[in-house]
Amino acid sequence: MNRQIRFVGIGIMVLFIALFVQLNYIQVLRADSISNNPLNGQRVVREYNQTRGNIISADGVTLADSVPTPNSQFTYLRQYPTGSLFAQVTGFFSFTYGAEGAERSYDSILTGANSKTPLPRNLNDLKNLLTNGNRSQSITLTVSDKLQKAAQSALGTQTGSVVALNPKTGAILAMYSNPTYDPNVLSQHDQTKVEAAYRSLLAEPGNPLSPATYRQRWFPGSTFKMITASAVYDRDPALTTKSYPVSSALTLPDTQNVLRNFGGETCGGQLPELFTVSCNTGFGAIGLDLGAQKLADQAQAFGFNQTPPIDLPFAAQSSFPSVASFSQNRPILAYAAIGQASVQATPLQMAMTAGAFDNGGVIMTPHILDHVTNSQDQVVSTYQAKPWLRATSPATAQSMTRLMLSVVNSPDGTGTLARIPGVQVAAKTGTAETGTGQIDAWFAAFIPGRSIAVAVLVPNQPNADQYQGGTIAAPIAKSVLEAYLAGAGNPVASSPTTPTTTPTAGSH
Repeated sequence: MNRQIRFVGIGIMVLFIALFVQLNYIQVLRADSISNNPLNGQRVVREYNQTRGNIISADGVTLADSVPTPNSQFTYLRQYPTGSLFAQVTGFFSFTYGAEGAERSYDSILTGANSKTPLPRNLNDLKNLLTNGNRSQSITLTVSDKLQKAAQSALGTQTGSVVALNPKTGAILAMYSNPTYDPNVLSQHDQTKVEAAYRSLLAEPGNPLSPATYRQRWFPGSTFKMITASAVYDRDPALTTKSYPVSSALTLPDTQNVLRNFGGETCGGQLPELFTVSCNTGFGAIGLDLGAQKLADQAQAFGFNQTPPIDLPFAAQSSFPSVASFSQNRPILAYAAIGQASVQATPLQMAMTAGAFDNGGVIMTPHILDHVTNSQDQVVSTYQAKPWLRATSPATAQSMTRLMLSVVNSPDGTGTLARIPGVQVAAKTGTAETGTGQIDAWFAAFIPGRSIAVAVLVPNQPNADQYQGGTIAAPIAKSVLEAYLAGAGNPVASSPTTPTTTPTAGSH
């Protein structure tokens, strides 16, 4: 009996020690992580009862701010003065549904949770330290209000997406898609209305809560020929001088099936001619000549099957099939070479692809953050541009620029509607068949040496000539490029007062 009592006593003591250790672990080691957990209701209430830094466009327009609400259940209300224009960039800050977009990525900066209080250097600094309890920080983005409005206006009521970026730095200059939504309906204090608005948005066609610019994928169609053509220069240069037969259909290997040109057109010749007129039969044959490994390697080099490191949450990977998937199905390789089959891409991906040729073959890390300022409007950190991928060689980038210029400048080019008097525009059109009887119209372009690349997608169009990428998407891209040239993409100058650093996005 004494032995049993002893065992029970030892067991109770062990459990007590384990409980003591666990309590100390929670209260000491995990206190911060639990307190800052997004699922912690007290944390959300605390954040709603403190001011939050502003989100500002590159040209000085306030995109998000917090206003006092003394007669409400919460101390502050998050507002979005531009409404739906920047919703898929800023995201929202909601008591019920948390944060999205830049609000989510830079939550710890906006709340001041990661801010460090500098040592006072003079009496004024000491006064601010003692009297100012506001630790929130504001973020200025790279996106331009003027260029965003130009993208919105050019797209009009059409469903679609526009991404404009600086190929030299990776800075996103404009990122707009339709349908969009008003983030104010999700940040209001009436949670019954918030829940109703959220359910309504989830039911809307096009899923406006999921930004189409970087979180949704489509068949890229002939814009993928930028990657196929660059693979020729990089991985099989002999194909640059091979002449492919003039034809309206390509008989595919191991089958009686054929790959046809859009609208039954007839084309052929060497790579420049094929690229200028966007010849499906020629590029299908090029894909078969390159082989699955070379084409897959080139797609990987440009960022396919990798998550782009943009400082926005849940970016989608553009996808290219595995090499093994072609081993028993060679005909699909011809379709993959023209951006069909299982190839899918985001508008962000195709903007980065076009931009790579204007940056010597390097894709810079895409980003929306320019700099961070504290509550005294002092710049405390500035984003530092950095490369993401070496997609291709400088020589290939130059060759691809020549090909893409011909798409716009040649009389038989598919991108002539993007011509801008006195300006050289390099581009590639895309018209992707979706298997539903409709087509997705694409256009990817850049202006050599002017730090602007753009991708436009107008999906779900009728299968007719007047709805091709060169017809419906090219004029939208032209409008955005013209707005940029007119000064819409020029950011407000800033002078950091401290050594520049790259701010870190939150992990929420």
